[in-house]
Amino acid sequence: MDPALKILRETFGYTEFRGFQKEVIDHVGGGGHALVLMPTGGGKSLCYQIPGLLRPG
Repeated sequence: MDPALKILRETFGYTEFRGFQKEVIDHVGGGGHALVLMPTGGGKSLCYQIPGLLRPG
């Protein structure tokens, strides 16, 4: 299972990503920068929280 998806399910209790969350998470997790514009409740925080949990340390 994809590590980001595993964190999404086990830590946050969601079954799947919304919209472009997965693409943003992969980009940020790979060391890239991102400005994410989504409506309130759209899942912006996960775009930054999951990459943080994926990184060692």
